[in-house]
Amino acid sequence: MKVHTTPLEGVLLFEPLVHGDERGFFLETYHRDKYAAAGLAAAFVQDNHSKSGPHILRGLHAQRCFPQGKLVRAVEGEVFDVAVDIRRDSPTFAQWYGATLSDSNFRQLYIPPGFAHGFCVVSPSAQVEYKCTELYRADDEIGIRWDDPDIAIDWPIEHPVLSAKDRDAPTLAEWLDRLPVYPDAAADP
Repeated sequence: MKVHTTPLEGVLLFEPLVHGDERGFFLETYHRDKYAAAGLAAAFVQDNHSKSGPHILRGLHAQRCFPQGKLVRAVEGEVFDVAVDIRRDSPTFAQWYGATLSDSNFRQLYIPPGFAHGFCVVSPSAQVEYKCTELYRADDEIGIRWDDPDIAIDWPIEHPVLSAKDRDAPTLAEWLDRLPVYPDAAADP
């Protein structure tokens, strides 16, 4: 397995080892000890699976008081997956990192607690699976505008299909006074 660090502390891009032959392929999508040795020692408590059509954009989502770390992969199609640092005392606050995840590159993006997450579908459809370090809590969820000008994500689609909740989400600046200070936010990247 190859592990790539990113400009955002704690955000890691994994390229699992894929064993393929004429029958198909095999890979480990998660192995606690191997991922811990690579820098991801999180304990996962929930798995999620979504299916989306073309140009669907989901996000940006986070939990305020019970932040989730997420290990994300595309099991069908291709998505552009994004992490945004929302740790208000972090030196990389409001910065983002994006990676293409697909059923052919097998990459996984780890987004640690204290980051918002979103993705857009760049194929006819996509199925995304992700492991979470915290249980989903609807009353703790926040949404941040996908096109927040202060974050300025360079999405690879121009006219995304959005849920009403995502379309009407506030900007990160509108959340600022309500964001907690996450542990390790002031650490050097």
